[in-house]
Amino acid sequence: MSDLEDLYQELILDHSRHPRNFGHIEKPTCEAQGYNPLCGDKINLSIKIQDGVINDVKFEGSGCAISTAAASMLTEEMKGKKINEVDPIFQAFHSLVTGSDKKTDIDLGKLASMEGVKEFPMRVKCATLSWHTLKAALEKKEEIVSTE
Repeated sequence: MSDLEDLYQELILDHSRHPRNFGHIEKPTCEAQGYNPLCGDKINLSIKIQDGVINDVKFEGSGCAISTAAASMLTEEMKGKKINEVDPIFQAFHSLVTGSDKKTDIDLGKLASMEGVKEFPMRVKCATLSWHTLKAALEKKEEIVSTE
């Protein structure tokens, strides 16, 4: 394993063991629930938006290391982002974890550490559950988001 791969693995483990922004926002602007029946991951995402900007985002739930780390990193990445920035970042992240050839000039920062997920197709749903849940929250969908 390369030094970069080791660093990425450590970053994922750190976010899994010590998730950032874990909890619930009082009086959120929007929220949604997500479920990955294949792995058993469950997430509730709450978001506070002001003037089209995500001011705060938190998650609660339980899941595998990949799911928890992905949700933790998502919350860090989304704070301060404009609503219209979410989908392009999600598309770039999805391309990264699926191994798609779609090229993008979006800097994914720490999210790039999830690139190794593409080697384990069954884990793509774990890595993207929080993203699908975020999109559902922003679209004010009330049904539980499922990866199936």
